Amino acid sequence: MDIFKRLGWFFKKEKKSYLIGVAGLLIVAILQLIPPRIIGIVVDEIETETLTQQSLLQWLIILTSTAIIQYLLRYMWRVRIWGNAAKLEQIVRRQLYNHFTNMDNVFFQKYRAGDLMAHATNDLRGLRMVAGGGILTMADAISVGLTTLIAMMFIVDLRLTLIAVIPLPFLALTSRLLGRRLHLRFKDAQAAFSQLNDKVQESIQGIKVIKTFGQEKEDVDEFIHQTDNVVQKNKSVYKIDSLFDPAITFIMGISYFLTILVGGLLITDNEISIGDFITFISYIGMLVWPMFAIGRLFNIIERGSASYDRIENLLREDTAINERQGAFEEPVSGTLRFDIESFSYPDDEMVALHHVKFNIDQGQTLGIVGKTGAGKTTIMKLLLREYDTYKGSIHYGGYDIKDYTLDALLKRVGYVPQDNYLFSNTIRENIRFADPTVPQEVVEAAAKLADIHQDILDLPEGYDTKVGERGVSLSGGQKQRISIARAILINPELMILDDSLSAVDAKTEEIILSGLKAIRQNQTTIIAAHRISSVMHAEEIVVIKEGTIVERGRHHDLLEQGGWYKEMYEQQQLERKLEGEDY
Repeated sequence: MDIFKRLGWFFKKEKKSYLIGVAGLLIVAILQLIPPRIIGIVVDEIETETLTQQSLLQWLIILTSTAIIQYLLRYMWRVRIWGNAAKLEQIVRRQLYNHFTNMDNVFFQKYRAGDLMAHATNDLRGLRMVAGGGILTMADAISVGLTTLIAMMFIVDLRLTLIAVIPLPFLALTSRLLGRRLHLRFKDAQAAFSQLNDKVQESIQGIKVIKTFGQEKEDVDEFIHQTDNVVQKNKSVYKIDSLFDPAITFIMGISYFLTILVGGLLITDNEISIGDFITFISYIGMLVWPMFAIGRLFNIIERGSASYDRIENLLREDTAINERQGAFEEPVSGTLRFDIESFSYPDDEMVALHHVKFNIDQGQTLGIVGKTGAGKTTIMKLLLREYDTYKGSIHYGGYDIKDYTLDALLKRVGYVPQDNYLFSNTIRENIRFADPTVPQEVVEAAAKLADIHQDILDLPEGYDTKVGERGVSLSGGQKQRISIARAILINPELMILDDSLSAVDAKTEEIILSGLKAIRQNQTTIIAAHRISSVMHAEEIVVIKEGTIVERGRHHDLLEQGGWYKEMYEQQQLERKLEGEDY
């Protein structure tokens, strides 16, 4: 019953609504005692030949009235109790979603998307059942059980009642033992479902790669293996779950046996009437539900407890990116000073960056070049405060970026990564994602600067074209340019292009960079790229190798140094000439 204590915050909040629902259950339980008693009286009147049309009509009116009142009360408690359960599910779902949006990269590296989706679906369903079916079952079992037992003792016969309830303590013991085992097995089943969710999501997102490499059969085999695992784990749950009903049936069978044996003797001795015995048997039948409810209650509780354990484990995860008390809310602007002594990713002993230092005055452009894995994207991640665990400092406008609120920093940064993410919406809504109220002419202006406007007009539905999940219907270059337009639209103080021109040709690249230079004369830009043409016009260019700066200067300065930069420039220039293009 610990789960009810842990959800006490919600039950207190909805106390009035639950009390009304439980009161309705209690009244229904009392009213349910009337029909068996009336049947017993009618049987006795038939036996004694005292039943008249008037008395029969009277009993029928009472039965009908009782049924109508029970119908109305059942409607009332269902609305209250199940309505509250839906509220709990809504509250916890919001808590989870808000928690997900506030967490950092470390969290999403630890938990895969499919696992998080399983928490937000299956686990919430288990929690909802506690607040709905759990409360209902417990309240109904207690009210029906107690009222029925009281009626059996005081309306029929105390001795017969005491005999009939002898087997019932064994039911409580059996339910407790089975419930403990059910809790552990249900946890394993939920974990297996999370793994299956991960597998399905990953396969759907990577379906092009799977088909390209002809791995459909292997992927299906892996899916079947995962599905079999889920089935096996759930079978182990159902093996325990299926023991509840037979145990209850067996124990209730013993109770019926004792009732018939002792009741028959009492009728023979004329200590109870046949009508009393029929009433008592009806009450025994009414006790079947509370007994079944006890087993069902343990089932619901253990499932809900396992689900809440998983949800609480998620909510206990804390982000390493926190706003300082009294952080600046004014938007960032001014000179950017990056001075990192060393940085390593969490749980990775390898140093990702060391002794990286540069300054960018407002309105200037910094170019960052280097091999794949040199550390270019890591610099961007630190600027975006995806990680704060570094030695050194990053100052913007004279203040450490950790002294700003996240909104003050991030809302002034337009970040375009190489792996662009587009939402399964229209092109228009993707471009104006940061501000859905922006008019069409502003959207088109941003698209023109990103050299994607004409491409959009050539599509069948223009700006109303649905891009599909993650922009599946667009080419890599189109996705990059739409992402650039999305960043341009917010007119950011700092624009970061993280190898985001890799999928466009040299001519398109030149058009985009020229357009950005024209409109961003008083704003800062950082361009990380493999292609030298992307950065050659920057006020300063730094070459990153193995996490540190090995060359720096303007384009012509780096050519004169005769290092990696010159080598790459000449190599790429030769490739362009062979392709019939020039820088």
